Amino acid sequence: MKLTCIIVDDEPPAIRLLEKYVERIPSLEKLAVFSDSLKALEFLNMNTVDVVFLDIQMPQLTGLQLSKIIGDNVKVIFTTAYPDFALEGFDLNATDYLLKPIAFERFYKAVSKLAPENKTVPATTAAATDFIFIKTDGKNKFSKIFLNDILYVEALQNYVSIHTSGGTVITHSSLKNILDLLPANDFVQIHRSYAVALKHIDTTDSFSVFIKEKELPLGSTYKEAFFKRIGDL
Repeated sequence: MKLTCIIVDDEPPAIRLLEKYVERIPSLEKLAVFSDSLKALEFLNMNTVDVVFLDIQMPQLTGLQLSKIIGDNVKVIFTTAYPDFALEGFDLNATDYLLKPIAFERFYKAVSKLAPENKTVPATTAAATDFIFIKTDGKNKFSKIFLNDILYVEALQNYVSIHTSGGTVITHSSLKNILDLLPANDFVQIHRSYAVALKHIDTTDSFSVFIKEKELPLGSTYKEAFFKRIGDL
C-alpha cells in the first residue's frame, strides 16, 4: 500500500523538485499540489492524505498554522529555507524538517520515518537495505554504495568524500546529511570533518584513528563519546 501525499509550497522550483523526488519513490503517491494553503486545507478536509510536504512561509495561512489546524490527522514534513522555525516545527510533532535546498538523500531519510508496519518504504534507504544511493554530479547521476564497503567519510567544505574499499565517491552535501543516511550503530563521528565505520577501525590512540593504514584525527570534542562507543562493543 502506498503513502498518499500532497505538496504545499508557493515556489514553483521547490514544487518541481519535490514532485521529482516523490516520483522516484514507489511507496509515495502524489494526490495534489497546492500553492495556496487555504485550498490545501479544503482538500485535506475532504480527502484522506497520509503526509503533507509543507512549506512554512506561505501567504494567507502559514505552514505552521496549517499544521496546527490539521493536528495529528496527517503526518507533516516541513520544507523551508529558514532554519529558525525548526524548533517550533518539531513542537508540532512534525515527522521531519527539511531545509532547502533539499538533498535527495535527506528526502529519503525523512520518508523512511513515515512508514507504519503495513506500508512500504523506499527500498534504497539505509534503514531498509545494505546500500545507499549518493548523488555524484549535477545531472541526477547516483552511485550505489554498499554500507559494508564504507571505511570513513570526510567533509570537504561544501562536499563530502565517501571513502570505500573500492574507491572514493564525492558528493555535494554535508557530513551531517550523509550521517543521517547511515546506520548510527555502525558509524561514529570522530572529528568535525570525519566519521568512521566502527568495523573497519584497525587501531586507535588518544589522538588518531587508523583505518587501512590511513591516520585520521580524533577531535577532542568527540573523544569521550568515541571511546565510550568502542568500549561498549
